[in-house]
Amino acid sequence: MSQELLQSLEAKMDRLIRVCEQLQTENDALKARAEEWQRERVRLVEKNELARSRVEAMITRLKSLESE
Repeated sequence: MSQELLQSLEAKMDRLIRVCEQLQTENDALKARAEEWQRERVRLVEKNELARSRVEAMITRLKSLESE
């Protein structure tokens, strides 16, 4: 192989390695964000469930007051 071709291949490999590293970094960041959103979703579902049970309890108390 000629020296020029070897240098060209080496430059392409270097660029490919940099792109792979960049994609890995982006992928790691996206995974972290997805995990964070999943935790937030769980927190919001729990909060919603708590609010729903409180509203149901209030409705039950109001109904018992009406029947008195």
